Amino acid sequence: MKKAVLFLGAVLASTGALAKLDLNGVALGASEKEVKKSFPSALCKPLEWKSAATDRRCDDSKISLAGVEARVTFYLKNDAVQAFDLRFNTSDLDKVMPQLKSRYGKPSAETKDTIEQPGKEPRVVYKVLWEQGKDRASLVAQMDKKRVQLTASRGNWEEEIYRIR
Repeated sequence: MKKAVLFLGAVLASTGALAKLDLNGVALGASEKEVKKSFPSALCKPLEWKSAATDRRCDDSKISLAGVEARVTFYLKNDAVQAFDLRFNTSDLDKVMPQLKSRYGKPSAETKDTIEQPGKEPRVVYKVLWEQGKDRASLVAQMDKKRVQLTASRGNWEEEIYRIR
């Protein structure tokens, strides 16, 4: 039985099913100290508004991911990362996606939609979703816009972060 459990764990790990949602080694649940250790130039401060989801944020203006320049914000509650928001240029999407897929595993969903409106140019939107228990990461790229956004969060963070209190 013990061998079967170890084998199953190895299989799941090799498929990415056990991959943590992290950014350069800082996973959801990490402390502010861990954020500062991996991102020494991050500026951490109290959140500017009341939120049940977050009480502090750490911003790092420029980081490197897959060899491209990106910007990141970590959101913490009770000294634990609840979410992070990564932004990078749309032109770098082809460089970043292979690293995200190798790190987070096979996406739960991946779509490329064309939105057509009368009298306007069609817009292409690329969306990718990874789900791991109560953690999730979603990437949205509007191909005609400058920036791609990847948000990784725990629980209902996305619903709570901007809820008016």
